[in-house]
Amino acid sequence: MKYDPKKHHRRSIRLKGYDYSRPGAYFITLVTQDRACLFGEVVDGEMRLNAWGKIARQCWFDIPVHFPHAALDAFVVMPNHIHGVIIIVDGRGTACRAPTLEQFGKPVAGSIPTIIRSYKSAVAKRINEHRGTPGAPVWQRNYFEHIIRNSDELHRIREYITNNPLQWALDRENLDVVRATHASPL
Repeated sequence: MKYDPKKHHRRSIRLKGYDYSRPGAYFITLVTQDRACLFGEVVDGEMRLNAWGKIARQCWFDIPVHFPHAALDAFVVMPNHIHGVIIIVDGRGTACRAPTLEQFGKPVAGSIPTIIRSYKSAVAKRINEHRGTPGAPVWQRNYFEHIIRNSDELHRIREYITNNPLQWALDRENLDVVRATHASPL
């Protein structure tokens, strides 16, 4: 389908004007469609991956194979979302370059949006092949990203990711928590 600005006017949640192919560390969160618990379960504070969770984990670890300038840091697969840190290293041999801005229909090679789009597509394709549901949605539209600005912030995010299974009973992505929070009093 050709891009039509009258139809395709989804508001971007990315930082306006920021070059997401720029070297740096990025904290990423992806959530499954309707927060469905597709990837396994948390038992006694430990994530136990099912076959689909193992697909999500393996595709994450394959990112540097497809994007050699992307290094991986802390990562966790949860029942209905993933958290991870991707570090873009400057492998282009350029010390200074003009910003490359992502636009609808014009992906920027090696940018965070391109990496995430590729990851989500690979996971969805493999899970749908596994369960026999070609084209069924696996992920929510879009994703959360945060540009990590310093080593203290990186350390806090690493701890958050590592401890995420221990915090599942309080996690806002946990549908049981959401239902309990919004339950009406008797």
